[in-house]
Amino acid sequence: MDDDLLALREGCTRSLTGHGAWRPADLLATVSPGTAPDRYGDGGVVAELEAEVAELLGLPAAVYLPSGVMAQQAALRVHAERRGRRTVVCHPESHLLRHEEQAFERLHGMVLRPAGNRYRLLLRADLDAVAEQPAALLVELPQRDLGGPLPAWDDLVAQVAWARERGAAAHLDGARLWEAAAGYDRTPAEIAGLFDTVYVSFYKGIGALAGCCLAGPADVVGEVREWRRRLGGTLFGLWPGAASALACLRRRLPLMPAYLARAREIAAAVRDLPGVTVVPDPPQTPMLHLLLRTTPEAFTAAARRLAADEGLWTWSQAAITGDPGAVRVELPVGDATLALPVEEARAAVAALAGEA
Repeated sequence: MDDDLLALREGCTRSLTGHGAWRPADLLATVSPGTAPDRYGDGGVVAELEAEVAELLGLPAAVYLPSGVMAQQAALRVHAERRGRRTVVCHPESHLLRHEEQAFERLHGMVLRPAGNRYRLLLRADLDAVAEQPAALLVELPQRDLGGPLPAWDDLVAQVAWARERGAAAHLDGARLWEAAAGYDRTPAEIAGLFDTVYVSFYKGIGALAGCCLAGPADVVGEVREWRRRLGGTLFGLWPGAASALACLRRRLPLMPAYLARAREIAAAVRDLPGVTVVPDPPQTPMLHLLLRTTPEAFTAAARRLAADEGLWTWSQAAITGDPGAVRVELPVGDATLALPVEEARAAVAALAGEA
């Protein structure tokens, strides 16, 4: 983001997406002055967070790590070594395939096997094409790069059963499990209980400082804790991120149903706009994607105008698509979205689509 755009963002008083601008002072304020520090991940608020997450997910143990990339690679390697297998089955849009620079293969000597169609959810029927015996099945809930949809509950149960029938572990990429719980209208523990291991993030929908937890059986979590050290994640003090996570989790997890309701209100308000497509429609979790019939250049110009003229921050840029006349943006719903009237959200989307 160039200096001019940064200045525009800093001058905005409102935001369409998420919890608004991530300003250092606001994030640091989520760390209580009375926080008890850990020492190399042991004790203090880190232990408190791990115990609370394990209880929230209904699993025996949890370990705090500085990044989800580290957490999932470590968990999947543990599953693979226990089974003497190298393959992990996942959706083609999995974070491990798209955003981790082949780390799984290069660092751990393992193989990611895509299953299903990248343009729709992974379904139980897609797994019939997998003949080899995998170490694990990785399921992402919700499927972020598709706009946040969820598989039908019965299909999800069947996917996990497929893994268990083959002696494979079932691992949940639950970076947005908190949003998925609202979408399924089930507790996080009901969803997590289907899986052997579960990864949850704290900086995304929860809006805390960076960090995550990996939860599961105590022996698996113990091995992941050792891999955290091997991978350089056992810092001298992990307490700032853990304290922020604990505060934001307690504050924002109860708000997920309200975030979901607002996502659906915005979808209803913009679906009739020319050149606007809501994905999925209606939203299934507190996030959605918008396909806009405009060019990247026209989108960026409109976003700058909204920031400069109305003090409303939307996006710095849109993602390009296979259609040169269409762009895609992701709208996570949070505190800032709740504070913005729906009619203003509609007007902003119309302007970004070139209809204002």
